[in-house]
Amino acid sequence: MQKVLARGGLGSRREVERWIEEGRLVVNGKKVTPGYHLKEGDHLQLNGRVVKWEKYVMQPTRVLVYHKPTGEVVSRRDPEGRPVVFTQLPRLSVGRWIAVGRLDINTSGLLLVTNNGELANRLMHPSTEVEREYAVRILGEVDDEMLERLKTGVELEDGVAHFDDIQFYAGEGANKWYHVVVREGRNRLVRRLWESQGVKVSRLKRVRYGPAMLPERIKSHSYYELDDKELVLLMKFAGL
Repeated sequence: MQKVLARGGLGSRREVERWIEEGRLVVNGKKVTPGYHLKEGDHLQLNGRVVKWEKYVMQPTRVLVYHKPTGEVVSRRDPEGRPVVFTQLPRLSVGRWIAVGRLDINTSGLLLVTNNGELANRLMHPSTEVEREYAVRILGEVDDEMLERLKTGVELEDGVAHFDDIQFYAGEGANKWYHVVVREGRNRLVRRLWESQGVKVSRLKRVRYGPAMLPERIKSHSYYELDDKELVLLMKFAGL
């Protein structure tokens, strides 16, 4: 059941497991027990509402590469009335779009979005250690010793962290661009690593998530959908 509902984008496997524990899922009038396998003809309800789970099994996997601008929130709705990314995406007749990871409001760039909850979970799970590459504009002096510390490891408030790779990209004087790679999704990790060295991040843009790149042709507020070949590669990368 967890796999089917996650596949349809209804929720992650962990969310479905929690719904089962809380007694919120009912099949054929009885509360679902852990390990239940959905069978043809099963009448499924979540919080009293009918779930047509058969459609989730049949729907094709879709993945969008969305170019998020600064100022947008990765959320379905925002209590402060700020623009949210999901209003920029095409409507789905079945299931829902799920963002693969997050970008804070001041970070732009690549955001993967899919209707396959199992794929999203695989790509976000810490054990997968997916590479995330960012273009970063730094304000301040950067020397070789600083770069070595950032690659070796820096103690942050939530533990040691480091960049898996740092490459100078462009710039002169106080403003310089670097490309950095991390393999974990801790909150504001890239900014905090640089700021731990007394320099300021003035711009931050994600350009890659695993094998998915942000093409230059995709402008802010725009997206494109992975073709069959790209989708197969991404699914294989996620072990699906």
